[in-house]
Amino acid sequence: MAASTHTVTNQAPPLVGYDVFMTDPVLTEAVERHLAPELLAEAREDLSVLGRAAGSAQVREWGERANANPPRLRTHDRYGHRIDEVDFDPAWHRLLGKSVGAGLTDAWGRPGGHVRRAAGFLVVSQAEAGHGCPVSMTHAAVPALRTEPEVAEVWEPAATSHVYERELRPVAEKPGVLLGMAMTEKQGGSDVRANTTEARPLAADGEYVLTGHKWFCSAPMSDAFLVLAQAPAGLSCFLVPRVLADGSRNAFAIQRLKDKLGNRSNASAEVEFDGTTWARRVGEEGRGLRAIMGMVAATRLDCVLGSAALMRQAAAQAVHHCAYREAFGGPLIEKPLMRNVLADLALESEAATVLAMRLAAAYDAAEGATATDRAGGSGGGDHAERERALLRIAVPAAKYWVTKRCTPMVAEALECLGGNGYVEESGMPRLLRESPLNSVWEGSGNVQALDVVRALRTEPAALDAFLREVGAARGADHRLDRAIRGLLVELADLDGIEARARRIAERLALVLQGALLVRWAPPEVADAFCAARLGGDGGAAFGTLPHTLDLRTLVERARVEVQGD
Repeated sequence: MAASTHTVTNQAPPLVGYDVFMTDPVLTEAVERHLAPELLAEAREDLSVLGRAAGSAQVREWGERANANPPRLRTHDRYGHRIDEVDFDPAWHRLLGKSVGAGLTDAWGRPGGHVRRAAGFLVVSQAEAGHGCPVSMTHAAVPALRTEPEVAEVWEPAATSHVYERELRPVAEKPGVLLGMAMTEKQGGSDVRANTTEARPLAADGEYVLTGHKWFCSAPMSDAFLVLAQAPAGLSCFLVPRVLADGSRNAFAIQRLKDKLGNRSNASAEVEFDGTTWARRVGEEGRGLRAIMGMVAATRLDCVLGSAALMRQAAAQAVHHCAYREAFGGPLIEKPLMRNVLADLALESEAATVLAMRLAAAYDAAEGATATDRAGGSGGGDHAERERALLRIAVPAAKYWVTKRCTPMVAEALECLGGNGYVEESGMPRLLRESPLNSVWEGSGNVQALDVVRALRTEPAALDAFLREVGAARGADHRLDRAIRGLLVELADLDGIEARARRIAERLALVLQGALLVRWAPPEVADAFCAARLGGDGGAAFGTLPHTLDLRTLVERARVEVQGD
C-alpha cells in the first residue's frame, strides 16, 4: 500500500496543553467580579496552577485511564476476612490528590472560599468529572457535621484538609478524610421519609447501631458516611465511620457496585448495615432532614457546577475542532450556519457558568458580610439573610434547568465534530455519558421543581430576594423586562401550581440567567440571550439564533487559544 494513503490532513490537533482557567474569560471575569480585591491575586494564581494541570496531557490521560479501568469491589481479603474495599486505578487517586490538594473540600469559613472552590471545581471537572463525587460529598458534609459540635470538632478539620490519604484508618490517625452519603433506599428513592433503615440507641448518648439496606451509597471507599435512619423519635441523621476509634472495621457490607451509564471512574454501591453497624447521631433525633439539607443544597450547587463544566468543555472542543477543520472551501468556524451553532453552544455555556458562580458568591455572602459590605454597602447581616433566601429558591431552579440543558447541549457539540466526535478517542462520548448524571443526582427534575414551589409557598423572603436580584437589571433590555412581568403573572396564579412546577422553575432560571448576563456579560452575549431565550426569537434546537446577532463575538469568546495557535 502506498504510504501517501496514510497522510493525515484536515484534522484538528488535540485540545491539550492549555490553562483551563485563564483561557476561559467567562470564568475569570466571574472570579474577578465576586472576590474581594485583596483575595484576587492569590486566587488567580492558584486557579491558574490548577487550570494548567487540568489542561495538561498528563491529567487528561489520568481521566481516560480512570474511566477505562473502573473501580472493582473486593469483599474479602486473601484469608477470607470481610474487608469491603473498592480498588481504583492509580490515576483515580492522582486526580483526587490534585483536587483535594487544591482545596476543593475547603470552602466553609474561608474568605471567598465558595467562589474560589466553585471555580476550581468547574476547572478540574473538565478534565475528569467522576472524581468530583467524593470531592463534592466531602465539601458538602461540613454543614451537617456542624449541627453536632462534638462531631464537627473531630471530623471537620480532616474533611477540609488539603491532604488526600487513601488508606482506611481511624480519623484521629489521618491527615485528611473523604465523606460520602447514603440516603436512597429501594422502596423510597427521593422520598427519603419512606426509609426503613432502623437506628437503635446504645447506652452512650448519641451512639446507635443501624440495621438496613441503602440502594445508593455515593463514594463507598470514603472514610465515613452521612446516613438517614429511623430512630425512636423519627428520621434522624447519623455519621457512620468505616473504621472505629480502636482500629477495627465497622460493619459496612458493600453488596455490589452499580454498573452506570457514565461516571464510570467513580464507585456507587449498595450497602448493608447488619444490626451491629456503629453510628453517631448528627443533630437532633427526629430532625434528620433538617440536619442533612445543608449538605443536599451544597451538592445541588455542585450539580450545577458540574454541568457547567461539561458544557464549557463541550463548547471548547466544538469550537476548537471547527477552527481547524476545513470543508467546502474554508474553515468550518467561518461557515454561517456552523457559526450559529457554535455561538448558541457558547451562549448556553456562558449562561450556566455565570449563574453557577453567582450562587457560589451567594454562599460566601450568606456566611457573613461581602466585600461590598466591608467597603460601606448595606448591612452585612441583612445582606447575608437576603443571600440565604436567594439560595433557597435559586439553587433548585438552577439545578433543574442547567442540568436539563446539559445533555442536548453536549450532544450538539459532539455533532460539530461529526464522526470524529462519535469515537471514544475524541473524549466527547465520555462527556455525553456523563451529561445526564447531574439532573438525576441529588433529586431529579420533578424534585427540584417541587422544591421551588415549596419555597414560593412557604418562604416569601425567597421570592423577594429573587425579585431583588433580577430587578437590578430591569430597564436594560425590554425582552428581559417583559419576561419578568410574565413571570410575575405566572406566580400570581397558584391554581394547579404543582402541575406547572417545571414551567415555573424553567422561567425562574431563564429570567435569572438573563438578568445576570444583562448586568455582567458583553452586550453581544446579553443581546443574544434575551433574543433567543427570553424574546422567543430562537428555535428548539441549537443553531437557531437570529442571524442579525453578532455571532462571531460569541464564538471567539468561547475559543481556547492554545500555544502555537
